[in-house]
Amino acid sequence: MFSERLKQARKAKQYSQAEVSRLLGVTQQAVGKWETGRSTPDPQTVARLAEILDTTADGLLGLRQQAVPGAVGRDAFMGYEECLIPVVGTVRAGYGALAFEEDYGKEYASVKDPENYFYLVVKGDSMEPRISDGDLALVRRQTTLDNGDLGVMVYGLDGEGTLKKYIQRGNSVILHPFNPAYEDLVIKGEELDHLYIAGKVVETKAKW
Repeated sequence: MFSERLKQARKAKQYSQAEVSRLLGVTQQAVGKWETGRSTPDPQTVARLAEILDTTADGLLGLRQQAVPGAVGRDAFMGYEECLIPVVGTVRAGYGALAFEEDYGKEYASVKDPENYFYLVVKGDSMEPRISDGDLALVRRQTTLDNGDLGVMVYGLDGEGTLKKYIQRGNSVILHPFNPAYEDLVIKGEELDHLYIAGKVVETKAKW
C-alpha cells in the first residue's frame, strides 16, 4: 500500500513526519493521513515526496517492484523541472481581459510550460471540505473547460475570480460549490457573455 511505502521511505531517510511536512509545505496532519491511508496526495505531490525521499514516484505508488531509497529517478519529477509560478490573490475581468492582482510571490510547481500557470490563494469556505480558505490552487490558463472540471471563473465585469466546479447543462452553465451551505450559481442566455474562464485547477495545496 502507498501508506506503507511512504512510511518506509521516510524512515529510510530518517525524517520525521514534521520534517517531511515542512519540506513539502503541507501540514503534519496531511502527512499523517497519507501514512495511515486516510487520504492520498495528488500526483504532483507524490512526485515532490519522491524527490524529498530519494526514491521515485513509481516506487511510492507501487508501479515498480520496490522503491530503493538513494536511487533518484528523474521520473520523480514526471519529466518536468520545478519552476517558480506566480501566486496571486485575486483574478478579475475587465474589458475582455483578465487581471491578476495581489502579488504573493512565487511557489514551486513541476509543469511543462510554466508561463501558462498561476497559483491562486483560495478565499472563503465555499469549496470545503476539499479546499479550504487560504489553500493554494495551481491553475492552468485556458479559456474553456470541460463538463465537471474544477476551474477559476470570473462572472460579471466587477466580479472576482471564484473557484468552482464547472457544469454544463443544456444552454446554461452551473458554477457548483462543494460546500452544501452554498447554492449553485446558474448562468444562462446573455448572462453567459459575462462569464470569463481564467483556467483549470490542476492541483491544490493545503495552506502555507
